[in-house]
Parts: sequence; C-alpha cells; structure tokens
Amino acid sequence: HYAAGYYVYLWAEVLDADAFAAFKEAGDVFDPETAARARKYIYSAGNTAPPDELFRLFRGRDPKIKFMLEKKGLIGDSN
Repeated sequence: HYAAGYYVYLWAEVLDADAFAAFKEAGDVFDPETAARARKYIYSAGNTAPPDELFRLFRGRDPKIKFMLEKKGLIGDSN
C-alpha cells in the first residue's frame, strides 16, 4: 500500500510542477490568462470530466515529468 500511496504523491508533484511551468512560460507567475485556464479546467471543473482530459485542456498536452525533475534538481533547467 505504501508504494501506491507514494506513487500518487509523486504524480501529484508532476502535475503541480507542470502546471506551475505554465505560469513561468507565460512570463508571469500571476498571469491572468493562465490563471483563468487553471480555474476553468482544474479548480472549477470538479468531476465533470476525467482528470487527464482536464489537464490536457489546461496545458494543451499530456503532463511532462521534466518539470518535477528540474524542481528536485535531478536534471538541468530547460530554460
């Protein structure tokens, strides 16, 4: 059970780091357009669609692990 719980925790970190990267890519961590997309597709969507679909609507693609790896210092920053 521990391994499954840890995997879920790591996957949440992947999604978190990738979502934050959207704000960094916009050039402003408080970018209103990115925030509106996050609110619409992540925070307000609830259980209206599968979570992977909602993430794709927000980011326009599947999540990438590289942002979490960069955050942890395991690979170099791609910027």
